[in-house]
Amino acid sequence: MLTPDQAQDRAAAIVTRATAAGADAADAVYAADMSLDISVRLGALEDVGRSESADLGLRVFVGKRSASVSTSDLSDDSIGALVERAVAMAREAPEDAWAGLAPKERLMHGAPPLLDLDDGGEASPESLREVALAAEDAARAVAGVTNSEGGSASASRSIWALATSHGFAAAYATSAYGLSASVLAGATEGGGEMVRDYAFSSARHRRALEAPEVIGTKAGERAVARVNPGRLASGPMSVVYDPRVGSSLLGHLMGAISGSAITRKTSFLLDALGTQVFSDGVTVLDDPHRPHGLRSRPFDGEGLPVSPTAIIEHGMLEAWLLDSASARQLGLEPTGHAARGVAGAPGVSPSNVHMVAGKVPVSTLIEDIANGVFVTELIGMGVNGVTGDYSRGAAGFRIVDGQIAGPVAEFTIAGNLRDMYRNLTPANDLEFRYGTNVPTLRVEGMTIASG
Repeated sequence: MLTPDQAQDRAAAIVTRATAAGADAADAVYAADMSLDISVRLGALEDVGRSESADLGLRVFVGKRSASVSTSDLSDDSIGALVERAVAMAREAPEDAWAGLAPKERLMHGAPPLLDLDDGGEASPESLREVALAAEDAARAVAGVTNSEGGSASASRSIWALATSHGFAAAYATSAYGLSASVLAGATEGGGEMVRDYAFSSARHRRALEAPEVIGTKAGERAVARVNPGRLASGPMSVVYDPRVGSSLLGHLMGAISGSAITRKTSFLLDALGTQVFSDGVTVLDDPHRPHGLRSRPFDGEGLPVSPTAIIEHGMLEAWLLDSASARQLGLEPTGHAARGVAGAPGVSPSNVHMVAGKVPVSTLIEDIANGVFVTELIGMGVNGVTGDYSRGAAGFRIVDGQIAGPVAEFTIAGNLRDMYRNLTPANDLEFRYGTNVPTLRVEGMTIASG
């Protein structure tokens, strides 16, 4: 794999070739990845996967016309043909009034921030197999676990470089590690349904992974707790989201405030900028500079600097997520949220998003709920981004007289995201475990339909 400096030079070289071939402007992405995945089941090695990839993407502009091409053949002849094809395609493409590189005066200059995203280590298949087995063994050792879907461990390292024809070139490396276990519980004979659950940990640095014994025990205990689920009565109910699934509510928010949703008028928050969207006690932050964060980055997909952003502050929607094209169309400035793959034009993506912890513990959050539900699993994608209508299958546990009670399954929770956001209260148990993190969340006024 190339070093970041070599990757940066490779991206810059293809941009130079594109402008020499007749492009008025161009940008290029170089992305390389090496990964190793190990899976085990019932104490035996099940699969070993190793992959390496290196891809180059080029976007060229001829006036207001543009074209994007990509290749994994990095030979000089292939890249020469790629450049010629891209320029020819751009000359025949329709004009786009909003297309173009990011504003030159907004580009990041100087050394990128040091985010400690690459631990520089290498993981052997043997070491990954060892921790995967340890995680599965711990899960299977939990009383009541009756079968296993396995344990897995992974390690990868990536390089990402971006260069533009108007003065930007930079690259960075990341490492990533993962460890998981998934097991089943419930009767294996005499009827009854088996239930499954899982636990996982992911980190930029291997030393930051949770211990395999902790992951396995957590997976086993979660599965056993779900055995013999009951049914809920249909009707209005308080719904409490486990952090594992509550983060999806922020995912819907990010989609609704993306530049493409606003410019296409396909967002239920189309006219909400600067208005109260959540209750006063809710703040949502995006922090691309978190050291070794799972979604940290030193610059965005167009070469703009990134910085921490308050998306929701005391309930108020403070920002859209804009790349340069959507910003031009809206008459605004890009926000440093452009995201770029090897192929195609940039889109937008947040970085490390979290909802700030509330002031009350979970026990206090639920103590006045006489009849509610604690949701630990969501099923299906019944969310309408245009209207905000929300309906998803779910499973979890009853809340009875302020206490978590027995497991329940096969029910639907429904509402509208506008109402859900206004009626949402966060607990104080925020942990930074994923790319998007929330504490336990309570949402009032939802409708339960039992299967």
